[in-house]
Amino acid sequence: MSKSSQWIVGLNAVASALEHDAEHVREVLLEAGGKNPRILEIEQQARRKDIDVRRVSQQALDGVAGGVRHQGAAARYVAAKTWDEHELPGLVDAAEGKALLLVLDGVQDPHNLGACLRSAAAAGATAVVIPKDKAVQVNATVRKTSAGAADTLPIFSVTNLSRTLRELQKAGVWIYGLAGEAEASLYATDLTGNVALVLGSEGEGLRRLTREHCDGLVKIPMPGGFESLNVSVAAGVALFEAVRQRLA
Repeated sequence: MSKSSQWIVGLNAVASALEHDAEHVREVLLEAGGKNPRILEIEQQARRKDIDVRRVSQQALDGVAGGVRHQGAAARYVAAKTWDEHELPGLVDAAEGKALLLVLDGVQDPHNLGACLRSAAAAGATAVVIPKDKAVQVNATVRKTSAGAADTLPIFSVTNLSRTLRELQKAGVWIYGLAGEAEASLYATDLTGNVALVLGSEGEGLRRLTREHCDGLVKIPMPGGFESLNVSVAAGVALFEAVRQRLA
């Protein structure tokens, strides 16, 4: 794991960082005169953990938030966790035949990525894999939308997604891509072992090379006649179908 520095903003994101990853929080900024009672809770939580707290103007928070709605709270991370892609096979091995991975092929919208991370964390996913190029990375908006999932879930930003899929296959992972034109139903697919669910970008879907590295393509049946779901909704449906099968 390597380390980098950044700001996280929003009440949920800051509270989650203090709860799950306080050792990497160096400073908390809170709006002077902020009326939300959760601001006081965050201040108390930070002070209990001997983290510096500063009351600042709304303009100062606007500056560090970079356009993201901060709700009167921001925190400076000096060491946000990032995972090296060579650590991924080890996580699969540790899952003892029950690895569940979410692979996102070029998601562009930070709100969609944040929602996908939230679903993945709720489903107990082993990890999430995203490409480094032509895809949104974990930023302040993603952290806020993920409601803390970005602080607790292993997220791998990989240089070559096709190569990573090949490595996962070598590690014994079955890879299923979601595509509207697929013949096989998600619900008729065995998702109880080592499985990676691959979803494409909002506009283009799965890229050709990504499709070629899948063991199979599956679709979510949609009797309502719509062609596709929002990527974060589709991710939630697919992940929790895997959860349902594993609990059964």
